[in-house]
Amino acid sequence: MSMKFNKELPLPADLKAQYPLSEALIQRKKIRDAEIRDIFTGKSDRFIVLVGPCSADNEDAVCEYVGRLARLNEKVSERLMLIPRIYTNKPRTTGEGYKGMLHQPQPDKAPDLLGGMIAIRKMHIRAMQESGLTAADEMLYPENRSYLDDLLSYEAIGARSVENQQHRLTASGMDIPVGMKNPTSGDFSVMLNSVIAAQHSHNFIYRGCDVTTSGNELAHVILRGGVDKYGSCIPNYHYEDLSRLLEMYNKLDLKNPAAIIDANHSNSNKRFREQIRIVSEVLHSRNYNLDLKKLIKGVMIESYLEEGSQPISDACVYGKSITDPCLGWADTEALIYKIADNC
Repeated sequence: MSMKFNKELPLPADLKAQYPLSEALIQRKKIRDAEIRDIFTGKSDRFIVLVGPCSADNEDAVCEYVGRLARLNEKVSERLMLIPRIYTNKPRTTGEGYKGMLHQPQPDKAPDLLGGMIAIRKMHIRAMQESGLTAADEMLYPENRSYLDDLLSYEAIGARSVENQQHRLTASGMDIPVGMKNPTSGDFSVMLNSVIAAQHSHNFIYRGCDVTTSGNELAHVILRGGVDKYGSCIPNYHYEDLSRLLEMYNKLDLKNPAAIIDANHSNSNKRFREQIRIVSEVLHSRNYNLDLKKLIKGVMIESYLEEGSQPISDACVYGKSITDPCLGWADTEALIYKIADNC
């Protein structure tokens, strides 16, 4: 048999009962969710900054980072909505490499999915308890989101998943904003088709059940750049790209048109310090064109305590990415202040 069943995992309801949210955190999430919804529906003009590590690989470092973000949030909250990236699933192009804390709660140890499920739930709860900020994660495995769906205020569907039917249909049953990234090809039509699917009702099989969704009116796009047939990165954050997106959106009957611009990945060719310049250009484009200002609701930035990245080893630097390179804290803090002054 080519597939070995290692163990049966607990139901999401059982894991939630074992590691529950307090009533205070439930109410805190309701407040944050309502504030974020108001941004996507146009009731609020605050600008979203989705910011944090490429991959959340260490609970202490992640919670320290989010704590710093919370203190910064107190100073910029009139203009910005800071949403920490606590990404616990890491897509891998070839299937090789670190797949995130869900797979490996200890990056240098063997995979442990049950231990990973417990670790990521505990980390999200701790970060929320200590900071008051609810977070974003990536929906890499649609059926696994049930273990975290009471904790998250934002989810993203990655470039390799956005064409997948199960991701699109699952997104249609979510009650928080879900960002659909353009595929690695950079195709805007594929991305917008995903938004259309996510905004409509569907009937399908989910976790062994026959389910019907109501559609998610907060589904929107994330521009992250693309790659051509030769493997060269093609950015899509420039004014012409944003104008083209606006034109395509205007031809569709979609609710709450919105875009988040991912400043890293193929937009920066993973040159992490380019994120500073890219964000500045996006802000300039918004301020130049009021229609773009309404469309572009925020930016996504990869950032950690220490800048750059490192291989997994016994001597890893605390708070430094073990996947894609990230901005360090000093540059991140300065950039967030700049965004607040110019959005």
